[in-house]
Amino acid sequence: MFLNLDSHEQDRTVIRDDSGHTVTYGELCGVVQSIKMLELPRCVVFCLCENSAGSLAGYLSFENNGQVPLLISAAMDREFREQLESAYQPSYYWLPSLIEDQVAGEVVFRVYDYSLVKTAYPPYSLNEKLSLLLTTSGSTGSPKLVRHKYGNLEANAANAAKAFSWTSEEIGICDLPMNYTMGLNVINSLLIVGASVLMVKANLMDPDFWTFIKENHGTNFCGVPFSYEIMRRIGFDKMDLPDLRTLAEGGGKLTDKMFSWIASWCNNNGKRFCATFGTSETSARMSFLDPDLALQKIGSIGKAIPDGELFLLDEVMDEEGSTTGELAYRGPNVTMGYAYCKEDLMKGDEFCGEYHTGDIAKRNSDGFYYIIGRKGRFLKLFGIRVSLDETERILKTQYPGVDFVCAGDDKKMLIYTTDSSLQNEIIPFISKKTNLHNSAFHVLVVEKIPRNEYGKVIFAELDKIAD
Repeated sequence: MFLNLDSHEQDRTVIRDDSGHTVTYGELCGVVQSIKMLELPRCVVFCLCENSAGSLAGYLSFENNGQVPLLISAAMDREFREQLESAYQPSYYWLPSLIEDQVAGEVVFRVYDYSLVKTAYPPYSLNEKLSLLLTTSGSTGSPKLVRHKYGNLEANAANAAKAFSWTSEEIGICDLPMNYTMGLNVINSLLIVGASVLMVKANLMDPDFWTFIKENHGTNFCGVPFSYEIMRRIGFDKMDLPDLRTLAEGGGKLTDKMFSWIASWCNNNGKRFCATFGTSETSARMSFLDPDLALQKIGSIGKAIPDGELFLLDEVMDEEGSTTGELAYRGPNVTMGYAYCKEDLMKGDEFCGEYHTGDIAKRNSDGFYYIIGRKGRFLKLFGIRVSLDETERILKTQYPGVDFVCAGDDKKMLIYTTDSSLQNEIIPFISKKTNLHNSAFHVLVVEKIPRNEYGKVIFAELDKIAD
């Protein structure tokens, strides 16, 4: 069974969520078998995810039974979801029962407050190796998907579990969305060793989040940079969480100051801080920093996970012996490539076990890697990868005739526009569309977007002319 679910202690709790559900491995295997008995065809299933037992049970069932789930947020803008539906024509939806009426079709199964709805779309041909689809841009509804093949998720789960030294005694905290590649890996790496996972919908600023974690003895937590910024503001370092043993980070680059704060707190309180790095294209994890070295290697993403290999493209060595280039990776967790429409789901493996990340990294003389920049047009806002190009497209569609350019860094997206009358309207609009907080965006009004004779934006000029 997928992730060896049937080989673990069947009376052990596998899922406890803050909606009131507690599920054992035996009960979870029973749900997987019940869905198998429906004899669903091999087809695409849209899974509208939230951090709950029902959401997780559906994903595990479809992975085990040969369907191909596309994991997207249940909170995704409905217009974006319908655009994805038009592009990929799912034969089924797996979604919270409370919103099952948003999808036309027949309800054929319900469990743990989730419903399986059969749509009018017939199954179509899929590559025999295709196992899972994830979006490349977490909230904009881009039709560009990452195509996972069978073995990717299992390999990354096993290697991450080995790197973290997980055992069945762990009670992991899944606060990151399960449709987000890092959140999914947190779940997979715990389940593959027979551990338990706490599925939490409450956010980090909600006192109920921390009450739930303490009452259920959570032992490990994985956050993105924004998670740790919130935790520092709310006084996490003063909380009484005696069972919490490991803090991990992924989904973007921490500032050296924040990295040092977390690593120092863990060191002073007998806990572990594990920095990691990964992408959807590598099923989440590529690297891991030994927690014993966290204070010695501030800002490092460490070295490759077990069975993986990190290397640099177009290497340039400096006088101190460090090498800089584009970060690349080889390993069994590298996915098959991308899809832009349903016809692409018949494509074979285009990455062939090797992925070039688009991130610029430095490797020091000790072999440790550090991310120093990004080659592509993506940001990681609150740990969610967001396409600058897709955001521009959304804005230009909403406001035809107005010029927009998006830039920025992983702390904030800068939206340049030529229309001052829209300055107070843009952020609420794009925040709602992307399901990202208003604080992720800043609008700058310019008289004209600087472009060269080929129409390409001259980004170096933008800061000089912004109001």
